[in-house]
Amino acid sequence: MDGLTEIKKDSKEIFKGRIVHLFVDQVELPNGETSTREVVKHPGAVAVIAVNKEGKLLLVRQYRYPLNGIIYEIPAGKLEPDENPDDSALRELEEETGYRCKKMEKIASFYSSPGFSDELLHVYFTDSLIEGKQHLDQDEFLEVCAVSLEEAVQMVKDHRIYDAKSVYAVQYMQLHAK
Repeated sequence: MDGLTEIKKDSKEIFKGRIVHLFVDQVELPNGETSTREVVKHPGAVAVIAVNKEGKLLLVRQYRYPLNGIIYEIPAGKLEPDENPDDSALRELEEETGYRCKKMEKIASFYSSPGFSDELLHVYFTDSLIEGKQHLDQDEFLEVCAVSLEEAVQMVKDHRIYDAKSVYAVQYMQLHAK
């Protein structure tokens, strides 16, 4: 053992939903003591930094029930079972925004909240958008908007953009501004 690894001794499934599964695990700590870990298993997700021909970032404005409020986010969604993240990114972009693209580049993958979840988020970039048709899920309601980099930075400051993937997108845009 490397002095940091925890060993699972027992696991109990608490909840199995459409998106997440919740487990409560008993683990042996590096010092031999035991502790409890609550773990959310997630299928993974994709997010797309999509820039239109005017150089504006596409955002979706939507109500988020856990937050009891409306926020702006980059287009994103969960992976379907056995779905390739590249295919998922193309699907989510069109479903949520109505845009397809000529090319898309994967720029990062990161864990959204590794203290309790195994959700791995794959982030893509495209600036080759082609207008298409939006295909929202039956329970999905959102508005699409396009903002300049300066507007997006101000939206982060104003807490209108404040989820991790979208803040990352704004910072990515700042780092790659021409």
